[in-house]
Formats: sequence, C-alpha cells, structure tokens
Amino acid sequence: MGEKRIEQCFARLKHEGRKGLITFVTAGDPDPVTSLAIVKGLPSAGADIIEIGMPFTDPMADGPAIQASSLRALAAGQTMDATLNLVREFRCDDDSTPIVLMGYYNPIYSYGNECFLDKASQSGVDGLIIVDLPPEEDEELCLPTLDAGLSFIRLATPTTDDIRLPVVLANTSGFVYYVSITGITGTRAPDMASVGSAVARIKQKTNLPVAVGFGVRTPEQAEAIARCADAVVVGSALVTAIAIASAGGFDPVEASLDIVTKLAAGVRRATN
Repeated sequence: MGEKRIEQCFARLKHEGRKGLITFVTAGDPDPVTSLAIVKGLPSAGADIIEIGMPFTDPMADGPAIQASSLRALAAGQTMDATLNLVREFRCDDDSTPIVLMGYYNPIYSYGNECFLDKASQSGVDGLIIVDLPPEEDEELCLPTLDAGLSFIRLATPTTDDIRLPVVLANTSGFVYYVSITGITGTRAPDMASVGSAVARIKQKTNLPVAVGFGVRTPEQAEAIARCADAVVVGSALVTAIAIASAGGFDPVEASLDIVTKLAAGVRRATN
C-alpha cells in the first residue's frame, strides 16, 4: 500500500470536509506489550495517521518528554526489529490507518538501508520522517524510500525561507510536516498567527497536505491549528501522559487514549 494509505487518508478527510489528527508515540514505550496496545487503540480514539518514533539514544530534535520516552523504550529492550514487528502486529487488525516511522538516520544506517526499507515495506509502514537527513542527502535514503513505494515526509520550519522551501519540497511525498516553533519538541506553544501565514505560504508552493506539529498540547490549540492546516500532529502530550500514568501506577493505555479523544474533539470543532 505504501504511499497509497496516506493519499487515501487525506482524500477521505477532504471528501468528509474535516481535518486530520496525527498522533506520535515512541515504539516500545513504556514496554513492548503496552506500546502495542496503545498503538492499536489510537484509531478508535480519533487518530487518522499514526507516527511511531524509532527509539534512539540521541534524539537531538526532541524535548525532554520524547527523549525520556526513547530511553524508557530502549531500557525495556526495544530494537529496530521490535519496532517493525509492532507495525506488523498492528496491521493484523488494521490495514487502512497510515503508519509513519519517525526518527533519526543512525539506527537505520546501522541496520542497513536496503534491509530496513525491505522489512519496513513488508511490515506495513507507509512513510518515513527522518529529521537529520537534509535534501542534499536525498540519494542516501530519500530516493530509495520513494523507489520502495513509501512516502518520504519532509519538515519545513519557521526558518525555511522562500529560497530553501522549493529544495525541501522537491522529493517530499505524502504530506509536508510544518514545525510550528523554532526549537525542540514540546517546549513552547505555537504562535497561531505565524502558523497560519506559514501554512498559507507552503500551500502556494505544493499541492501536498500540510500537517502542523511541535508544541500542540491542548484541544484548543488543536482546534486553532486545524483551522489553517490539513492535519494536527500531537506527540509530547501523549508521551507525557504515558510517563505520568506509568510512574503513578495508572493505566498508560487509558491515559494516552483519553488525551487523543479530547484532542480529536478539538480538531472536529475546527471542522464544524
């Protein structure tokens, strides 16, 4: 299915006249069994697309919450094989929700690009977001990913000017991920006026859907962003809920899915 699931998802959202909710969780956090239960529950809670973080020891673009989630997952024994198997098990029950693996190039390079892409495709992965591979390195992973039938989703940021933007968009597929803040994930709230103008500028240069993330924590923020973007991405709020529930002896599945349900309601309000 590859790119087709993502394309079909956004086509369905457009047909239904609504915006999408993209959720991020780290594979294997807080443990493999609980992580799979969370991922399986996300679509019914309101997630239209699921981003799954590939745990890494040095997640430079992420704030403390997602950094901690990577460390918890690695401590619980999460590996690349386990992450790909998580997607494979998810696909046993759900063959329509797009899955995007997000992370850093080092674990893929260590695993072997060709082997990774082959297994990712077989497992049911639809796309990749690799935050530390710039367009100048497209031959390294981006082009082979496209050849494998998967989307390669690129990040645009507040510092991506009109000269840089076409370079960023050149081999991007699936959707464009606009980073709403300058800095790392989950540390600041987005400025809605700036986000709106940035999304409009990107849409002038591409027909791809634009999703906005980094710093979205509340249903009100999700509602505001959904008014200008095609989808809202939420990550740090979810992994924080998982961490709090796990530390407090509560059910992390219930805690994270409750957050998703509330954020999905905010996105629906924007549509209405």
